[in-house]
Formats: sequence, C-alpha cells, structure tokens
Amino acid sequence: MQTDSKVVLFEQTPIPKAVAQLAVPTVLSSLVMVIYNLADTFFVGMLNDPVQNAAVTLAAPVLLAFNAINNLFGVGSSSMMSRALGRKDYETVWRSSAFGFYCALICGALFSLACTVFQSPLLTILGADSVTTEATAAYMNWTVSFGAVPAILNVVLAYLVRSEGAALHASIGTMSGCILNIILDPFFILPWGLNMGAGGAGLATFLSNCVACLYFFVLLFVKRGRTYVCINPKKFVLKKDIVTGVCAVGIPASIQNLLNVTGMTILNNFTSAYGADAVAAMGICQKIYMVPMYVSQGISQGIMPLISYNYSSGNVPRMKHTISFSRKAALTIIISVAALFFLFPGTFVEMFMKNETIIEYGSHLLRGFCLGLPFLSIDFLAVGVFQAVGMGRESFLFAILRKIILEIPALFILNAVFGLYGLCYAQFTAEVILAIAAILVLKKLFRRLETEGTGLQAPSEK
Repeated sequence: MQTDSKVVLFEQTPIPKAVAQLAVPTVLSSLVMVIYNLADTFFVGMLNDPVQNAAVTLAAPVLLAFNAINNLFGVGSSSMMSRALGRKDYETVWRSSAFGFYCALICGALFSLACTVFQSPLLTILGADSVTTEATAAYMNWTVSFGAVPAILNVVLAYLVRSEGAALHASIGTMSGCILNIILDPFFILPWGLNMGAGGAGLATFLSNCVACLYFFVLLFVKRGRTYVCINPKKFVLKKDIVTGVCAVGIPASIQNLLNVTGMTILNNFTSAYGADAVAAMGICQKIYMVPMYVSQGISQGIMPLISYNYSSGNVPRMKHTISFSRKAALTIIISVAALFFLFPGTFVEMFMKNETIIEYGSHLLRGFCLGLPFLSIDFLAVGVFQAVGMGRESFLFAILRKIILEIPALFILNAVFGLYGLCYAQFTAEVILAIAAILVLKKLFRRLETEGTGLQAPSEK
C-alpha cells in the first residue's frame, strides 16, 4: 500500500526540502495552537478582570496533563508506526495505530471522570481560592469534564496521521479547531456576546476540539485503503511487541508532561501568594513564552517520522543530516524571538492586559523566561530524536533531570531568595544544564551508529 510519494519523501527528497515539507506544516499548526491558547488569555483579558484571567492560568496544569495521554499514545504509537514503515512491516503499523487510538479514547474518558468527581480538592491543589474557585471551575467544566476526550483524540490523531508523512493533513485538522476557537472566543466571553467570561472560553475550546476530531474521522473515511492509520477495532489487540514498543517511547514522554504539570502547579502556587495580579501576569508570560516554545516543539515533532524511518532503515547519514539542519534552523528562529522578548517585554505583555501593575510584573518575568529559549530548542530536538529512535530510557532520564532534579528545586530556592521575580529563572537554570547533556548524549548516539553501521533497534523489534 505504500505510495511512491512516501518513499521519495523519506528516502530521496533533499533534506532541507523534506524537513520543510514535514516541519513547516507542524510548526504552523503549533503557532496556530499558540494563538488559540493566547486567544483565551487575550479575550478574557479584555474583561480587565484579574480573577477571570487567573482562572484560565490556574486551570492550565490540568489541560497540560492531557499531554501525558497525548504523548503516551500519540508519540509512542507514531514513533512505532514510522519505524515499522522503515522496515516495511505494515501489520505492525496498523496495530500500533489502533492501539494508540483506542487507549487514548479510554484514558481520556477516565481522566474526565476523575477530574469531575474530585473537582473540589483538585481546585485547591491548583491554587484556586475563595475568589478564583468559581471562575476556574466554570472553565474546567467545559475544557475537562466535557472536553477531555475530544481534546486528547484531536492531538493523538494528528500524531498518527503525521507518522506516515501526511504532515499537512495533520496540521489542517489541528488548525481547523484552533481557528474555530479563536472565532468563537469573543462571542462566548465578552459582554456583547454571551458574557460567560472564563466559562465561555472553555465552551469555545470544547466545540473547537469536537470539530477537529470530526475532520480527522472524515479524512480517515475518505482515505480508507490509502492510509496506514487504522482505527478498526479488530486491529486493537494487546500484543506484547506492540504494547512494549509504544510504551517504551510513550511512557517517558508521558512522565515528562506529568512532571511539567507538577512544575506548573508549583509555580502557580508560589505565584498565587503574591496576589491575582501576579498570577495574571505569570499566565500572560507563559502564554507569550509558548510561541517560540511551540516553534521548537513543532520542528522536533515534524522531523520525527523522517528520523524514525531512516534510523530503522539504516540510513544513518540521512538521519544525521536531518538533525543537523533542523538544529541550525531552530536556533536561528528561537534566538531572534528571544531577543525581541528581552528588549521589548512590556510591549508584549500590554497586548493582553492594559494594567500597569500586571505590565510591571510581566516585564520582569518575561525577560527571565526568554533567556532559556535557545537551550530549550536544543533540548526539544534531542528528546525528539530519542523518541524517534526508541530511546525511551534517555527520554525518561531527561524528564527526571528537567523537573525533579533541576527546575522544581530551583523554584523553591529562587522563590525563597529572590521572591516572585526569581521564579522565572528556574527554567533557564534547568535548560542550560540539559542542553549540555543533550549534546553529549547525541554525540554518543552518533558514534555508536557510525560504529555499528545500522540503526539501533529496540528489544521488542529485533
């Protein structure tokens, strides 16, 4: 069933063109997703109500927790699929796809149920108080209680479609939901519309994710017989090689996102001690920071199928050239954006809320955040390579290093020594050390590949 165009893309297309064909649509969809994330903050900010803006910020860790499921079954299954494509093992491709889809569906439903049943203690853990609880709960009702399943399936299906090189279709699906969300936000949030505040932002997010899922289901129906993405329940089996192959990559990626949730929750709890204005400023800076972060992530995710395919097929020089070219492109973009954030922080913060106190807080915080961006891009690329070639252990170690060993302890220390403005330097501290470790591990991988002459295979694939 493999088409000539897929073979040409993975095996023969010049690296700059192949990277552009895979990464550019992914980066564009990531940027649209950033705008979609910024839209909630922007339109809620137009209410000039720090409580409503704080609600969106406080709920963010729960939405980020979706990525634990997304990465477990999206990253894990897509990596397994691309490596199997490189070996021309199409049965494994189909079974990996079905396994990822149905496990994501089941886990999304369980996540939604758990968050609904235990909403009250969850709000307390997130840092909501008597002032922000009602608005935060309204936002989470739509985005989590009703919206967890479509939000998770939307992302997982994009990963599965991207694994066979169809980056454009994956991006269209993701962007369709994001654009609809941006259109619906002002109508649901602002006084001239339904005036629902943060709850309206949640409703718009829920509807947009449902539309994105519908796009992918229609795509798979239209392309049936011409796609490797399979959601036929008959292909959903718990075979050991499928489960271990997906989980070897997916579990470390999932743990990384759970630790991100933990880190963000700690950060928000520290910030909440300084008041609603500080929480709103931190939330705005985090959303601004997402722009270059998602660009780095988009490049890393976009090239994963190309790396996986050539790694599995034994074309090590092509794999190395892909990584080298992508690193240079990512650093050029990220350093430019970080410089703008550092030079004009107040201008970016003011775009979301014209409050002098929040602009003052945000200007200091954004400068601290942007210093870690170049190092973050290196770290994302390295972890993307680990995921692409099945190096789950290295992905897991980097996740532990990033949060438990480096960033979370840094939050406690910097908050105690420097207060609010010290919090924004915790990530910079972690990413510098991780960037050095990433370069060393990648060099070791390249030396090993050159010695062996072929790609390393996970135990489950031998």
